[in-house]
Parts: sequence; C-alpha cells; structure tokens
Amino acid sequence: MNGNLSPSNISTKQSKIASLASTDSERALTTLAHHIDYEWLYEAYRRTRKNAAPGVDGVSAEQYAENLEENLSSLLDRFKSGRYRAPAVRRVHIEKDGGKSTRPLGIPTLEDKILQRAVTMVLEPIYEQDFLDCSYGFRPGRSAHDAVSDLWKGLMSFKGCWVIDLDIAKFFDNVDRAHLNDMLEQRVRDGVIRRVIGKWLKAGVMEGGVVHRPERGTPQGGVVSPLLANLYLHQVLDVWFERDVKPHLHNRAFMVRYADDAVLCFKSEQDARRVLTVLVKRLGRFGLSLNTAKTKLIRFAPPTRPDNSPDNADDAKRQLACFDFLGFTHTWQRSRKGRWIVVRRTAKARFARALRSIWLWCRRNRHRSLDDQQQLISRKLVGHYNYYGIAGNSRSLRCFLYRVTLVWCYWLRRRTSKKYTWERLLRLVDRYPLAPARLPSHAYLTGTRSEPLV
Repeated sequence: MNGNLSPSNISTKQSKIASLASTDSERALTTLAHHIDYEWLYEAYRRTRKNAAPGVDGVSAEQYAENLEENLSSLLDRFKSGRYRAPAVRRVHIEKDGGKSTRPLGIPTLEDKILQRAVTMVLEPIYEQDFLDCSYGFRPGRSAHDAVSDLWKGLMSFKGCWVIDLDIAKFFDNVDRAHLNDMLEQRVRDGVIRRVIGKWLKAGVMEGGVVHRPERGTPQGGVVSPLLANLYLHQVLDVWFERDVKPHLHNRAFMVRYADDAVLCFKSEQDARRVLTVLVKRLGRFGLSLNTAKTKLIRFAPPTRPDNSPDNADDAKRQLACFDFLGFTHTWQRSRKGRWIVVRRTAKARFARALRSIWLWCRRNRHRSLDDQQQLISRKLVGHYNYYGIAGNSRSLRCFLYRVTLVWCYWLRRRTSKKYTWERLLRLVDRYPLAPARLPSHAYLTGTRSEPLV
C-alpha cells in the first residue's frame, strides 16, 4: 500500500476544486473524475463508518478490509471505466414519534458507501460555494446546534413573529429526477460523475427480498443523498426565498433549514400568509407537496397578559403557541430577570423515543453485571446530554435521568425472584450512580447564556 496516503493531500485537492468553482458561480465544471484516484478512495474508505449494518451483498467492513488494496483498486477501475453497477439499497423501517409510526431507512453496501463518499468529496467543495447561510443540514462545519442557535437569535431579535413550521411530505421519495439532473447540469458536467449518480438514482430498493425501482426520489440512506437533497432544496426553497420572496415582503423575514426541515419566520402576518399560499405552488412545480397535518402557521409571541390568566380564547391560544424543530420544542418563558425569552425543551416525541430505547435495552441486557449496566447506560445518557444539553433545557435533562433511573430499577427488580423494595433499589443506584444531568461545554458557546438554566 502506498505510504504517502494523507488526508492533507485530499484537502489540498478539495481547496483547488473550491477555488475553481468560486471564480465563476455560473460555470459548469467538466473534468472532475480524475481527482478520484486510489489515494482519494482510501480516504473515502477511512471516513466511512465500519460498524454499520451490511447491505444487500452481506459484506461486512471486516471482510472488505481483508483485501482492502485489491478491493479499492477494483472499485476504482470499475468506476473509471463505467463498469460499476450500483447495487440495490436494503430497506428497513425504524421507529419515529415515540414508536407510534415508522420511517424507511436505506442501507447501501459498504463498497457503494465508499464510492458515494468519494464522489461527495468531489462535489462538496463545488456546492459549498453556492449554498446559502440559511442551510445547515449535512454540511461541513455546520451542525444541528448551529441551526437551533441561529433560529433562537432570530426569534429573539423579532420579539414575536409569525412562524411557518414547514414539513415536506416524503421529500426523499418525491424528488423529481429530471429537475435534479437539470440542477446538476448547471455546475457539474463530468460524464463519469454524472453517470454514476444516475446509476445510484436508478439502483432501486430491496425490501422483503424484492427489488423495487421507483421513478422518483433519491437513495435515502446513501452518503450522496444529503448532498443531492441540499442541492434540490437550495434551488427550490433557499434561492427562491432569499432572492425572489424577501425583496417583495413588507417587513423582515428569515429562514432556517436543516435538510428537509425548515422554519420560516415573518414579522408581518400578511407576509407569512402570502408566502404560505405561494409556497404550495412553488413546491408543486418541482413535484413536492406540504404535509398538511404537520405544516402550520403559528403566531409565536409572548403571552399578552403578564399574570398568565387570559380573559379570552385568543390569548390562551397564543400562550400555548409553540413549535418543534430538530428535536426541540420552542416556546416562551420568563427569565430570572422577568423578561420574556425563547426557551428550548426536549420535544415530547424525542423524549419518549429516547426513553423507549433505554427501556428496550434494559429489558434485553438485565442479565449483565451491575458494573456493565451502569457504564453502558451512562454512555447512552451522555450521548443524550450532548445533543439535548443546551442552555435552558436542564430541567428536561434531569427529568430524563430520573425516568431512566426508574426504568433501570424496574428491570433490576424483574431479573430476580427476590422481593426488592424501592428503598433497597435506590440504595443500589446510589452505589452505582448513572451519569449526572449536566450541560456540555458547547451549551455555553452558542450565545444563549441569557436563558434560564432551569
């Protein structure tokens, strides 16, 4: 194996691609595939998760690594010659909304993930020059916490606004491939790259041993899919809102989008209602539609009565106004200084889903030693704290720890025929304490310290 493989070499190549793309935002690049060589593929392999479930070929990461150099060389040759055949994506269904429903998840083969990662590494520097600041999902250097933080800053600056909580119905399944190819054509005209993307779009989905080849949609679960989704919504939503909509509004407005989840905020009710009406037509032009059950227009403002006892139904409705975004429920609350501020709590559905996951794990692993259970449950708790641990959400974290402790005690009682009292179990938990509910360091680095730490 070549001893000169280095991620820094890849970064240098990506910087050159980005520089070339930034010189002319209207220019289409015609030669890109030559950047993908063995070194590039090896870096793509290094960045690919090795503990994920195998795809339709059943090949695990350990098996692929046994002849890694030979496998990557073969993959590179098939990609460059056009002989690469994109395998179908294995589809499974995972729970959502606290177990009340499921959503499909695609699992590509490891080799397919490697090649998709390699192509994404070529396309990403190009489209990062075009994507707007309102887009956050699956982009380098941007995270869900950044999206939530910027949304909070915008809401606080408005001190009350109208919010369109946008939900696109089955977005990944309804992407129009003809429109997507037209969008790709504007910036990427490399035949090898475009050919392999076309193969991924047509590869199909295997479910129950049967391969289905839908006419619409992107390979959900694939590494390249988030980039294609961002490109599609960049043209359909972001550019349209920033360049066509905002100049015609009567008052201020902004948008925050993370993949296919978006929130549009307006200072004026008239602007919000006009945009919501036009938005349906805009999405329809590109084969998309709103999920009417989840998309809603909300008057998001502090309650009008300081004593929280409204005299009419409108005030009561305004007090309850809230919306969910990226797992957080946004609502209004008084700070310790008496000011109305926007606070973020763990959304009920996410809370229930995380607790159900702990419940199932404790049921399956109650035979383990107490030391093992303590360490593994604490790891899960720390992962929960790292995402949901933002300023203002301490109460939800403590509540989650309390509920997890009760779940653990319940299954400790079930694993023996002895009659354990709750007092004895609580003493046992004191001896084997779970990870305490603490805000991680990033909670204090998002410019939201003015929120109450309650």
